[in-house]
Amino acid sequence: MLDYIVVGFGLSGLSFIEQLEKNDKSFLVFEDSSQKSSRVAGGLYNPVILKRFTAAWNAKKQLQKAIPFYKNVQTKLNEQLVLELPVLRRFNSVEEQNAWFEACTKPILEDFLDQELMYNSNEGLDIPFHYGRVHHTGRIDIKNMLSCYLNYLDKKDCLVNESFDHEQLIITDNFVSYKGQEAKNILFSEGFGVQNNPFFKYLPLVGNKGEYLVISSPKLQLNEAVKSSIFIIPLGNNRYKIGATYNNQDTTSGVTLEAKEELLRKLERFLKVPYEIIDHVAGIRPTVRDRRPLVGTHPKHKKLHVLNGLGSRGILIGPTVAENLYDAIENDTALDKEIDIKRYDNFFSLL
Repeated sequence: MLDYIVVGFGLSGLSFIEQLEKNDKSFLVFEDSSQKSSRVAGGLYNPVILKRFTAAWNAKKQLQKAIPFYKNVQTKLNEQLVLELPVLRRFNSVEEQNAWFEACTKPILEDFLDQELMYNSNEGLDIPFHYGRVHHTGRIDIKNMLSCYLNYLDKKDCLVNESFDHEQLIITDNFVSYKGQEAKNILFSEGFGVQNNPFFKYLPLVGNKGEYLVISSPKLQLNEAVKSSIFIIPLGNNRYKIGATYNNQDTTSGVTLEAKEELLRKLERFLKVPYEIIDHVAGIRPTVRDRRPLVGTHPKHKKLHVLNGLGSRGILIGPTVAENLYDAIENDTALDKEIDIKRYDNFFSLL
């Protein structure tokens, strides 16, 4: 009998599997690559919400957990995955600069925001005022990390490349069984795909579509991520990721002309050098209206668990909440009430 079956492999699935590996648990992963939000994400880790100059939820604690976590994955896979990358906030007015200075005085932000404004020296960008710099930022090469980790799982014979048929899951009080394979527990980390999961579809997950462009611009020569109304994120070799859009009305998987035009319109407000579009990608982020992940155990079936709703900050959130869930299952420790799906038990009772 396995210790776990894991259904779905994005940032949430990887984060939980790392807990299983750390604790010598046996597992089998089912992945059909239907959910792409993790794979197309920009990959930035940034502890500050730059629209309003506020700290992200539990940012300091999550950052302390996340960076060693990804460096461990980097060592395991023998790939360069963790990249230091400064993040600069482009100011649009003197009022924004003053708001930045005010935010710098707040204890929760003093470790993250640089009080000394930066002048722009890049002729490829229109920066009429100044930059504010965020500390403790960087980029995770998510696409490469997930791809290499899947290869790692495949070599360990822990990966099944097929869709999971929820109707074939047999649930007992002590274990679950799927196509003859028994496990003590099953974790669903399906992202937006949870809408098709009969056990957890009661949870109020909202799909939020994000689209990115990848451009080539040899004359830009940018070595920092720049945030204006959108991000420009250096990828190396004169390539940059541009994004992202946020659309909670469209849950189709394909790219759209509307999003492309929106991104280009915002980009051309401050990019002054030629560029070429080389890719356009889209994914559906699993988000929750209260902006907290969906983590915990099914109200009725105690061997069924979920790790979902990491949203646009999954890089920071994933390692912390995965460890919290693992400890709750294996050691009966309490889940953080803010993330525990028990907060939505009334939704389940209405079924």
